Amino acid sequence: MEIIETVGSMKARIAAWKAAGLTVGLVPTMGSLHAGHESLMDAARAACDRVVVSVFVNPLQFGPDEDFDAYPRDIDRDGAICDAHGVDAVFHPTAEEMYLPAHNTYVVMETLTDALCGASRPGHFRGVCTVVTKLFNIVQPDRAFFGQKDAQQLAIIKRMVADLNMNVAVVGCPIVREEDGLAKSSRNAYLSPEERQAALVLSRAIRAGEAAVAAGERDGAALRALMAAIVEAEPLARIDYIEVVDGATMQPTDRISASALIAMAVYIGSTRLIDNFLYEEGE
Repeated sequence: MEIIETVGSMKARIAAWKAAGLTVGLVPTMGSLHAGHESLMDAARAACDRVVVSVFVNPLQFGPDEDFDAYPRDIDRDGAICDAHGVDAVFHPTAEEMYLPAHNTYVVMETLTDALCGASRPGHFRGVCTVVTKLFNIVQPDRAFFGQKDAQQLAIIKRMVADLNMNVAVVGCPIVREEDGLAKSSRNAYLSPEERQAALVLSRAIRAGEAAVAAGERDGAALRALMAAIVEAEPLARIDYIEVVDGATMQPTDRISASALIAMAVYIGSTRLIDNFLYEEGE
């Protein structure tokens, strides 16, 4: 495995692989890798001849009061994890390498970015769409792998690829959880032991929501109230949002039907965590 730090070197490696007729899988990350990322690497390894993991903390997707400077960075640790999962190359550029001094081009999506994390974090998805477009242009993957935990991001990237006729298949992979149910996240490392225990309120609310829907609940307001009551019972928790939206458009809906996403963002102390579940009609 090699760690590649420049756009030119990454493009050269991709060109050689493509010339040899090899398929390429990309796992975009911001590092601080965990079992959720590892599951994406394994999916890419099973589906593609060569696997690239990008490790880049993207400044464009952080707001002025968010945790860009504090976001954990350890390329030696991340590189060892990638190597253990059969990754062929880690693309690890600097911000200066990715964004020229006069950078003035952005990818902006409407509608799908209006709700959920898009409403709570203005400009976040402009940064996501821009960096993912750049990564797709640099790595030219045949397939790109994203986790379902970031469900809105996954829906946005799928739409972006379709809208802009990008030649890449976007593969969504299931949420990976700790044994006690907490969804794997790089931000879990911010939690104190007390906060880590309190964070289980997210998965408890998700399980309660899934059970209610399985039992026939289809009223969005009732489902939100059920899940909110569970979260609000935890003193260290503060709800950012709990929403029921259409799984394709990310627009709020009052009725749970067809394909729905039930998503939540909750602050545990100062750490913002997200979780969700999908309902497909006929389940």
